[in-house]
Amino acid sequence: MSLSFAPDHLEIERRIEALLFAAAAPLSREELARRLPEGADVSGALTALQERYKGRGVELDSVAGRYRFRTAEDLGFLMTEEREEPRRLSKAALETLAIIAYHQPCTRAEIESVRGVSLSKGTLDVLLEMGFVRLRGRRRTPGRPVTYGTADRFLEHFGLAGLYDLPGVQEMKAAGLLDLSMPVGFEVPDPSLSRDEDGEELLPGMDADTPEFAQDFIGEGGES
Repeated sequence: MSLSFAPDHLEIERRIEALLFAAAAPLSREELARRLPEGADVSGALTALQERYKGRGVELDSVAGRYRFRTAEDLGFLMTEEREEPRRLSKAALETLAIIAYHQPCTRAEIESVRGVSLSKGTLDVLLEMGFVRLRGRRRTPGRPVTYGTADRFLEHFGLAGLYDLPGVQEMKAAGLLDLSMPVGFEVPDPSLSRDEDGEELLPGMDADTPEFAQDFIGEGGES
């Protein structure tokens, strides 16, 4: 024959302490009582816990008849955290970034052709400043225009292992990034880009044997 013993007052305090610590929201006496043995002195245990935690780093607080543990008021300053808010990209910047990602290396004129509107210089400046885009080189065409491509920061921000992980056209349209006036001849590639013999990714419009841009890469001096 087994004997069962009713928990003593200290055990009730421990159980209430555990319940309040784990609770996602403050609990009332009634809610606590439903989780404790019948006849448990919930009010007495709560009073004892309030005294025990008085002046500690965390205190037992009562709000609208419900109980919770919270940081002591005089220590609230320790919980303050200064965080830099992530810079939000404008719709124009997101569209520009999507075009560069799928059609790199591309020039400003090509980006404008896809979007159907002139591109503000500030848009590319923002993408360069944030590290999403980098200068690729100069195209071997009249005027030798600067070309742009994505940088490693772009992959890191969007959680991509490589450019072959880019979402397909339907996903981009669903995100509102390809709701554009697409010029003739512009195609969004399949996410699984082809690779060369060494396993390197071949970007749209690029050929392993015939690079599209001159090898005299632009230095930190910027574009001319």
